[in-house]
Amino acid sequence: MMGLWEMILVALALAMDCFTVSIVSGVLEPGQRCGNLLRMALLFGLFQGLMPLLGWLGIHNFSEAMKAYDHWIAFGLLAFIGGKMIADAFREEEDKHLDTTSLHTQIALAVATSIDALAVGISMACTGYETADSLVIPLLIIGVVSFVMSLTGHMLGARFGQAAARKWKPELIGGVILIGIGIKILLQHLLA
Repeated sequence: MMGLWEMILVALALAMDCFTVSIVSGVLEPGQRCGNLLRMALLFGLFQGLMPLLGWLGIHNFSEAMKAYDHWIAFGLLAFIGGKMIADAFREEEDKHLDTTSLHTQIALAVATSIDALAVGISMACTGYETADSLVIPLLIIGVVSFVMSLTGHMLGARFGQAAARKWKPELIGGVILIGIGIKILLQHLLA
């Protein structure tokens, strides 16, 4: 089993994709209402915290099937959303942009950025986390860290991203980042 600092480091590593996506969201929607911002951060924290539980539960039943496709699911979701953002970057101003305040978009982003956490749950099952009770603290840490990193990322994107947005197309940059995250996930699994 992991110690507290190891759990925090794992949580920070898992939260990096949420952080990056939240920065992009902050650039695209700097004046996002507090409720939408909190909902996105809660979804990111919830999915990051639940995916390891699903991985842990699935290790006994269908871990091989899940391992075979999880990276393709994450890549597909991120490539689709990233591709839409890139296409939006070249549309006329009134026709464009990915609505990061939409519940459907937020859920898709939360799922896509948390697929890696399934593998963490599988590894937890192999490293001494034998009961669901033993997962409570690690899952709470992962969820809270992802929540905080999502809020921080959005605020940083909203605060400092506007200067970059005047020079570059944030949808284009955000789309490339999301596709890059998807490719990274895909390559990590294919080359492992």
